[in-house]
Amino acid sequence: MFLLQGIPESSGYFALSLALLRVPLRWKPIIAAGTVLAIVLFAVRSLPFTFGIHTAVGIFLLVIVINRATNIAITRIFIAVLVSFLTLMLLELVMHESFFALTKLEPQTFIKDRIFLWTLLGLPQALLMNIFAVLISKLKKPREDAWQI
Repeated sequence: MFLLQGIPESSGYFALSLALLRVPLRWKPIIAAGTVLAIVLFAVRSLPFTFGIHTAVGIFLLVIVINRATNIAITRIFIAVLVSFLTLMLLELVMHESFFALTKLEPQTFIKDRIFLWTLLGLPQALLMNIFAVLISKLKKPREDAWQI
């Protein structure tokens, strides 16, 4: 279930990071990297670590992948990745708070009893992340020399 939401979400913050860096969006590598990133993050979340470690791992991995694939300075990459993750966190907060305020459901009960719907609740922010990436890419003209691969 995690991958149903995780792949579009990971692809979304990868694409948003690239758009912020003015790297042209190439969807095949973005979706491939998003899929690998989602699988790695799922594996890390499954380990007996403190919750949230997967976020730090995701930031670190995304910085490394973008650094290897582009000609962008690592400091700029780090800032873009942080902005992407903060955007995701803000979207999740707004979406979840709005949903629970409108439905009057209790989050703990909802999560425990309706895991499939909980997963689906994450899809709007994943979609919005990808839409933001496309819009930013249209507004900030991408640099054609940004990709190394």
